[in-house]
Amino acid sequence: MVVKGLPERPVANVMMNEGKVNDLIQRWRDTPEEELTPEDREHFMDLACSCLAQGESERLLMFLQDDKNRRMVHSMGCVLLAPLMKEALKNEKSWDRIQSAITHVTTTCGPDEVLRNLLDVMEDTDAPSISETLVQVVPHLEAGLLRLTKGRASWLGSALRVLHKQLTRLPVPYTEEMEKEDQWGLGRCCHALTTFTQAFSGEVRNHEDGERREMKTELLNFCMRSLREPLLEAPLTPGTTTAMWLFASNITATLVAIQESAADLLFFSTMKKNIQMDKNQLAESKGCLAYLVFVKQLDAERFPIVFSPEFVLRRNLEYIHQLLRSKKESHVLKGLALFEKSLERAQDNSLLVTLLEVKSFYDVKQSLLQVLTECPMRHLRESGLTVLQLLINKLDAEAKHKLFGNLLKTSKHPGVEGYIVKNIRNQVEFSMKPGNATRWFLGTEFVSLLRLAFSLPQGTETNVLHDMDKIMESLNLLRYLLIRDKPLRSNADVWEGVCGIKEEYTKMLRVCISMSRFFYTGELNELRDEHKLKARAARASTCTRTHLQSQPVKRDTMSKMSPEVRHQVLQSALVTFDLMESLIARTEEIAAEKNHDRLDASALFCLNEQKKRQMF
Repeated sequence: MVVKGLPERPVANVMMNEGKVNDLIQRWRDTPEEELTPEDREHFMDLACSCLAQGESERLLMFLQDDKNRRMVHSMGCVLLAPLMKEALKNEKSWDRIQSAITHVTTTCGPDEVLRNLLDVMEDTDAPSISETLVQVVPHLEAGLLRLTKGRASWLGSALRVLHKQLTRLPVPYTEEMEKEDQWGLGRCCHALTTFTQAFSGEVRNHEDGERREMKTELLNFCMRSLREPLLEAPLTPGTTTAMWLFASNITATLVAIQESAADLLFFSTMKKNIQMDKNQLAESKGCLAYLVFVKQLDAERFPIVFSPEFVLRRNLEYIHQLLRSKKESHVLKGLALFEKSLERAQDNSLLVTLLEVKSFYDVKQSLLQVLTECPMRHLRESGLTVLQLLINKLDAEAKHKLFGNLLKTSKHPGVEGYIVKNIRNQVEFSMKPGNATRWFLGTEFVSLLRLAFSLPQGTETNVLHDMDKIMESLNLLRYLLIRDKPLRSNADVWEGVCGIKEEYTKMLRVCISMSRFFYTGELNELRDEHKLKARAARASTCTRTHLQSQPVKRDTMSKMSPEVRHQVLQSALVTFDLMESLIARTEEIAAEKNHDRLDASALFCLNEQKKRQMF
C-alpha cells in the first residue's frame, strides 16, 4: 500500500524502496516521541524534501494533515520548517499549499520547538532573502508566542533580537523615492514588525504581573534598538506615508502603550529599566527619540511643558554630542537639527555663562568645531555655522565673551577665528547702542579679548595667506574701533589697551606681509625663469626633461600645481598682500585724523579759555 502524500519512488537522497518507506512511516507512527532518534528526524526531512523536489507539495500537505500522522508531525514536524520556508520563497505556484503546510506544522508541534526552529530559519537567512523570509516568519512567530502559557517574555525577547538583527542588515533608503521603491524590503519588514509588536504591547498595557513586566522590558529594548537602527539613519518626514516615518510613529506608539514616556527616557535615569545597550548606543537611540520629539514634533503633545528651555537644552547636550561626533551624514544632520531646535526655545541673550562650564556643553562645542573644520560635506559645515550663530545669539554678554575667547584659543582654524572676530565687532556695535552697554565688550575685560583677536599665531613668521580670513576681519574690527572710538575713550585704561594692541599688531603684520611678499615674489620670478628656460630649451631642440630634473624640488603644495595654476595663485597672493597693506594704511589714516581732530579741539578749547580770562 502506498502511503498518501509521499512520493511513489525514491528521489534525491532518499535511497530506499517504497516498501521500506511505508514500514519506516508506520514505525514512526508507533514510536513514542522520546524514542525517536536524530536519524529518524533526518529521514523524515529527507522524505519531505523529496516530495518538494518532485513538485508534490499537495501530497505532502495531505500527508501532514492526515490524522494518523498527527503524533508523528507533532514529534518531528518542526524539522520541515526550514525546507518549507525555502520552497515557499522560490515556488510561487505552490505557495498557498506550502503556507498551509507551514501553518499546520506550527499549530501541531509544541510552541517552544516551533519558535526555536523559526528563529533558526531567520538567523540562517542570507542577505537577498531577508525581507521575504522575515515577512513570512513573523506571523508564525506571533502565533507560536500566543500559544505559550509560560516563558513568553523570554521567547519574545529572543524573537525581537533575532528579527532586529536581520533588519539591520538591510540597506536604509536615504530619499523618499528610495523608500517608495523599497528595493530591499526594509519597509515591508518594518510593517511586519509593527504588527508583531502591537499584539504584545496591548497585552502588557492591560495586565501587570512579573511576566508582563519582563515583556515590557523586551519591548522597550526593541524600541530603543530600532530608534538607533534603522531610524537614526533614515530620512524622517512628518505627514507622509513613507515606511520609515510610519515605523517611527509606531515605535513611539509602542512606548506609550507600554507606559514609557519620552520625558522619562530622555531626561531621567534609565539604569533601572535594564536596557541592554552600551552607553554610546543608548545615547544614539535617545538622540533619535529627542530628534523625533523636538524637531519632528512626533507625540510632542504628550511631552510636559513644565521644563524650561535651558533644562531641555542641557539634557539634550549628551545626545547632540553623540550624534555630532559620528562619521555618518544622517547622524550629524539630526544632531545639528536637534541642537538648533533646543536653542530656538531659549530667548536671545538669556543663557548664562554657567552653561559653558557644563562638561556636556564642552563636548558639544568640540564636536561642532570638528564639523566646521573637518567635515568634507559643505551643507553640513554651513548648517553647523548656522547653529553656531544661533548659539552665540542665545548667550548673554559674559557667556559670549567667554565663548569667543575660548574659540579663539582652541579652534586653530582661520575661518572659525575670522567668524568669531566678526561676531566680536557685532557685539561691540550692539553694546554701543543706548541701554546695551556692557563691560564685556566696552570695559576692561574687552581688552583681553582684543589681544586674542589681534594675535598672530606664529608671530612674524605667520603665513598671512593661510590666516587671511582672521586677519581681514581683525583689520575691519580695528578700523571700526578707531572710527567709533568715543565710548572706548571714555575709559582711559581701555583706550590705552586698544592703542597698544593696535600699534603692536599693525607693526608685526607689516613684517609678516613683507616676508610673505618676498617669498611669493621669489616664487613668481622663479616660475617665470623656469618658463623662459623651457622655451629656450625647446627652441634649441635640447632635452627639457634632463634640465627639469636638475631643478630643486619645492617643499610646499604649489609644486604639485600646473605652471598656469601656480602663476594665478602667486599673483592672487600678491594682490591680497596689497589689500591688507591698504587696510593697514587706512587704519593709520583714521588714527591720525582722530588725533588731529582731538588736537584741534584741544587747541580751540585753550584759545577760548584764554579769551575768557582776558575779558575779566
